[in-house]
Amino acid sequence: MKEKFFRNIFYYKNYYLDFYLTLNPEVKKKFNWTLQLITEIELVPEKYFSHMTGSSGLFEIRVEVGSNIYRVFSFFDEGKLVVLINGFIKKTRKTPKSEIELAERIKKQYFHEKDI
Repeated sequence: MKEKFFRNIFYYKNYYLDFYLTLNPEVKKKFNWTLQLITEIELVPEKYFSHMTGSSGLFEIRVEVGSNIYRVFSFFDEGKLVVLINGFIKKTRKTPKSEIELAERIKKQYFHEKDI
């Protein structure tokens, strides 16, 4: 049976992987499931994958385990490539501005390096 992927996942440098290694096994399992969902279904529910309003095209991958909410920023490159970057545990109602600014800098760095 041929699998159909709507998107591909790319880990830029070690931003996502460094974050992932700090997580407990249950959270890792949920992130793996969520990333698989993002690649395999055309319309991903906003609960798991949503555009960050007020950003330059950043998306947020969201995983909830117990009372903790984990977020990973990402963006698209060449249409169907989802580039994963920094992750964090959300502890406040609003996404910390410093995390958004970091994601914007990483995204800019990615495209700068790609153009070299």
